[in-house]
Amino acid sequence: MTRHTLGPVRSTGPSASPGTDSGSNHVHILVFQHIAVEHPGVFRDFLKEDGIQWDAVELDRGQPIPSLERYDALWVMGGPMDVWEEDKYPWLQAEKAAIREAVSERGMPFLGVCLGHQLLAAALGGEVAPMAQPEVGILDVALTAAGTADPLLAGLPQGIKCLQWHGTEVVEPPPGATVLADSSRCAVQALRVGEQAYGLQYHVELTASTVSEWAEVAAYKKSLERVLGANALPRLDAEARLRMPGFNRDARQIYTNFIALCYAK
Repeated sequence: MTRHTLGPVRSTGPSASPGTDSGSNHVHILVFQHIAVEHPGVFRDFLKEDGIQWDAVELDRGQPIPSLERYDALWVMGGPMDVWEEDKYPWLQAEKAAIREAVSERGMPFLGVCLGHQLLAAALGGEVAPMAQPEVGILDVALTAAGTADPLLAGLPQGIKCLQWHGTEVVEPPPGATVLADSSRCAVQALRVGEQAYGLQYHVELTASTVSEWAEVAAYKKSLERVLGANALPRLDAEARLRMPGFNRDARQIYTNFIALCYAK
């Protein structure tokens, strides 16, 4: 587990933390990662600015899941594996159990991105399945009526430009879930379970190196070339860099809203 203990704290909420350290004014976030290049991205900059401590567990490297008791929130990032590949990746079983504990038993604020979104659905009784065609590129996502009224997505435009890079999708949300965003090719682009557990199929956490780094992952390169062609990487990277201010703006809004949910817990 990698612990990110950061510097001076910028005030982001009430003087008392929702976590175990009553003298602190920030939350403590646990992050599940499945491949080194799929980390919290630009969210790391926001966490550093706010002095928020976060611990990353690299599940694909065999790192164990710590007790959730000392954490205030759980983030689950993306990865090239699928939620049903437990024979190939046995740690998926423990990860799903931890997600159920965090969301259903502890009521922790939760944010899952891409694979993390799908794992939230699978862990809580939804269904994830392959898409007929992978969704790759800078594409449009639209907030539903519920999404425009949701506290995590407050302040975002109804139509969002984002990076998509996935070949599976949530085809059946968990019981009681609310769909917050959709697109023409994927009906569940964002969802909420309960009051504080969220999944986003799409990416806004990009940095300048995201596209080039992800293109080095064999599974991602294959889907990129299948959908956009053999020479698509320079075009996709250029478009992502051009739209980076918008991605960063939306990422900060989501981050700010999520941290506010942690304080309201």
